[in-house]
Amino acid sequence: VQLQASGGGLVQAGGSLRLSCVVSGLTKGHYDMGWFRQGPGYEREFVAAIAWGGVATSYGDSVKGRFTISRDNALNTVYLQMKTLKPEDTAVYYCAAGPRSSWDKTDYGYWGQGTQVTVSS
Repeated sequence: VQLQASGGGLVQAGGSLRLSCVVSGLTKGHYDMGWFRQGPGYEREFVAAIAWGGVATSYGDSVKGRFTISRDNALNTVYLQMKTLKPEDTAVYYCAAGPRSSWDKTDYGYWGQGTQVTVSS
């Protein structure tokens, strides 16, 4: 199983980025997806999650109203659209797959390698 995250980069405060995560090798049927982030000196933090059907979503308090998670199951891809970025959004962003969408990172068994997002002020 591989999760390949991409789309990170350097952006000015107020800007936007869209992260993508392609899942391969997961053949056990339906799986839910999550995005987490980890800034320097911080623990890994829940950002967003989405269930297999793409309707049920949840967000961390710090990103509600600014970030949107979505997925395209035909492409085995989950997205994280980030708008109105702030310097405090700077972190490595990780995608994860698991049996249920959750804010708890221990509910996810598969993780991507992370993509760096840096927001300058």
